[in-house]
Amino acid sequence: MATIEMKVPSPGESITEVVIARWLKKDGEYVEKDEEVAEVDSDKATLTINAEESGAIKLLAAEGDTVKVGQVVCSIDTSVKGEKKVEVVAPKVEAKVEAKKEVVKETVKTDSYASGTPSPAAKKMMDENKVPANKVAASGKDGRITKGDVLHALSAGFDSSATSGWGGSRDTDRTKMTPLRKKLAQRLVSVKMKLLC
Repeated sequence: MATIEMKVPSPGESITEVVIARWLKKDGEYVEKDEEVAEVDSDKATLTINAEESGAIKLLAAEGDTVKVGQVVCSIDTSVKGEKKVEVVAPKVEAKVEAKKEVVKETVKTDSYASGTPSPAAKKMMDENKVPANKVAASGKDGRITKGDVLHALSAGFDSSATSGWGGSRDTDRTKMTPLRKKLAQRLVSVKMKLLC
């Protein structure tokens, strides 16, 4: 059984440790040579770790762990051979369609980036009247909220006093900072302190 240990490569000088941001492969999964297996964050950049050989991967560090440069984070068992993926193509079956005099046109609703997004004029009216986007029925192209949609919602008796508690809250959600964000925050604070002095 041939096993290759994969170590954290040096992302640059002066960097001694990195954080495993996420694993792109699961423990025991088959990986191909040069396939990306993990993303690591350092003080300066986010990098990927690529498989050195093909085989079954064994993870030795968890996501979010801080590891030293040169530390072994996973191993690859090269004695495991991957199965070739064979795509099964189903034969095409042609359905007989009877011709009809009337052609029925179906409207296919597709989600796009504009779904639920107000136009500039609609956004201004929504902000002035404190109307949230999820309370307005969108009728514009690709699901966009139009000025007419907002006017219709307001004329239908929308009570803006009911939205008083819908604003933001002062609740905080703390998550661990990545090394890059941490270093950036340290440098911003040091610059601010220099300006104040």
